[in-house]
Amino acid sequence: MAKVTVYTKNGCPQCDMTKMVLNGEGIEFELINVDEDLAAREYVVNELKLTSMPVVVVEGQEPFTGFQPDKLQSIEQ
Repeated sequence: MAKVTVYTKNGCPQCDMTKMVLNGEGIEFELINVDEDLAAREYVVNELKLTSMPVVVVEGQEPFTGFQPDKLQSIEQ
């Protein structure tokens, strides 16, 4: 099973929908709120070069942003 990390922020509907789909698919994921974790925010912006939330990082794949149910449902469990 691939490790999945979801970077979110407060008040983000796309983040909430992403979490809902992952939970519905039974996919385990780590949730990190960039509004509460400054180091995580710096990692997403400076290392991943992404600024839109959510950012979904799946081990062995290119990170992606936004609510993308097709990509979420295709994550290997």
